[in-house]
Amino acid sequence: MTEEAILQGCLKNEAAAQRELYNKYSPKMLAVCYRFAHNREDAEDMLQEGFIKVFLQIHTFENRGAFEGWIRRIIVHTCINILKRNKKFNDSVDIIHATGVQVREESVPSIIQAKQVVECIRMLPLGYRTVLNLYAVEGYSHREIAKMLDIEESTSRSQYTRAKAMLEDILVRKKILQKPRPHTEWIALAGN
Repeated sequence: MTEEAILQGCLKNEAAAQRELYNKYSPKMLAVCYRFAHNREDAEDMLQEGFIKVFLQIHTFENRGAFEGWIRRIIVHTCINILKRNKKFNDSVDIIHATGVQVREESVPSIIQAKQVVECIRMLPLGYRTVLNLYAVEGYSHREIAKMLDIEESTSRSQYTRAKAMLEDILVRKKILQKPRPHTEWIALAGN
């Protein structure tokens, strides 16, 4: 089934087209949810809720930009809304974890598996992890993040800085970080 046929079928609420859409995009979208979730079960719940929204909002897709990107935006916003609804984000944004951590912009692992980076990112407090994912992996601006999370733009910036520092510390402790490199390399791996 082509993407256009899937889209047309979903617009008509055809179960086969909806199943095809889910099967085609759910693995990538589960990886997106996993970066925001506390565990796999939470990620799967986020995915299910996100796809319900995709099916309910599919009539709003205007064929501008990639269909996958449109789905991804819905999934990301669903993850954020679930975190906010459960108040998990607000309860986890604490700066106590950042005390004593020095930021070193140029350090990251030289060669590392994306899975290892994601697992290390998942060790961050939820607030740090959320801002890091939104800014570095999903490409949202600090202004957009602030609006999504109902925080100040400066809070988004400081959370991102602290997240990078804490992630670097985790990578060093796990002996994954061996040679200083620009942080964009390990962030790019996490987005895969």
